[in-house]
Amino acid sequence: MTTELSRQNSPEGNSILDNETSSDEVVVVSDRPIKVGIVAGEVSGDILGAGLIQSIRKRYPNAHFEGIGGTLMIEQGFISHVPMERLSVMGLVEVLGRIFELIGIRRRIKHYFLKNRPDIFIGIDAPDFNLGLELALRKRGVKTGHYVSPSVWAWRQRRVFKIARAVDLMLTLFPFEAKFYKAHQIAVRFVGHPLADLIPISPDKKVARKGLGLEENSQLVALLPGSRAGEISYIGESFIETARWLYEKNPNLQFILPYVNDQRREQIQSIISELGYNLPIKLINGKSREVMAASDVVILASGTATLEAMLLKRPMVVAYRVSSITHYLMKRLLKVPYISLPNLLAGKELVPELLQDQAQPELIGQKVLDRLNTNEGMQTKESFTDLHLQLKLNASEQAADAVSELLEQSKNNL
Repeated sequence: MTTELSRQNSPEGNSILDNETSSDEVVVVSDRPIKVGIVAGEVSGDILGAGLIQSIRKRYPNAHFEGIGGTLMIEQGFISHVPMERLSVMGLVEVLGRIFELIGIRRRIKHYFLKNRPDIFIGIDAPDFNLGLELALRKRGVKTGHYVSPSVWAWRQRRVFKIARAVDLMLTLFPFEAKFYKAHQIAVRFVGHPLADLIPISPDKKVARKGLGLEENSQLVALLPGSRAGEISYIGESFIETARWLYEKNPNLQFILPYVNDQRREQIQSIISELGYNLPIKLINGKSREVMAASDVVILASGTATLEAMLLKRPMVVAYRVSSITHYLMKRLLKVPYISLPNLLAGKELVPELLQDQAQPELIGQKVLDRLNTNEGMQTKESFTDLHLQLKLNASEQAADAVSELLEQSKNNL
């Protein structure tokens, strides 16, 4: 039995191609036992997947979820056939060392889903892994969605033609992405970003510091060199050298650095020990969001962390390095002038980006001092708030609405 529920404050005819309003009301609830296949490739995908599972289950209480996912998805009842960590690889060159393993995993999961057909398959990010899988499943009649757009608007734009063949629905986190897909006549829904729903518009720095046991009135700089071993190996030393440079300029500064697991803690401590500096750096297990909220300025590698820092209204300096070959290739393929999400969303430089050879301690440090000692941070905060409001659309519910609509259309066409 399927029950249709009216949506308050929602215009009639709101289709997959349009997303002008948001609402918490449920559109469709069905007791049919649907199967949902999902593959998420890293921690950010695990967060999105857990929220999506929770919201789909409101509409389909008997839904079954399986594929590849992380701890948060598993906590929602998801069955993961492969540890998610096996898909987490960074860089164009770095993936080559794992290519045969990744191909083998994709082949196995494809055969599994062709034998145990889901009602819909949703790839969450990990486009190099998921798009080929989605294409194979869609050719065999499985409805497919992709959650988190590949950066086709930034580089490798010809991938949009493969996406058109591979997916029935693209779910994007950012508005500029949806415009790109509409221009290519691909069904898309801009759903907003779950982090914009989760993080309050006005975060409380004092509460964050109290929760971490930090001094209320100290000047704190957060160091976030990334969550992967490869990221830290390329940029970690520059971050510690920047802390030394800043400490020499201002001995009252303190530093906080979150790590994701014991292996990354050992890697960071090894860098600090090799450099031989006695710096007031407090290592904190996890809690990267709380660390950023507690800080006065954040130094961080590019990625989702830049979005979190923006939503937390924290002044930031982005510094990033990859292998020389990866940088050479990306420099020639990139079609956009920025790499950090705040700048991409704003369409201008809100935060400084120091990449590759520019990621030097004195250059990074001077940008940090500018944000500690001037009103640049306050000006940026207003822009961050405007961007936050654009992304705060109850994303998991919006995404589940779009998935439900696709499922119901599919059922009605049988």
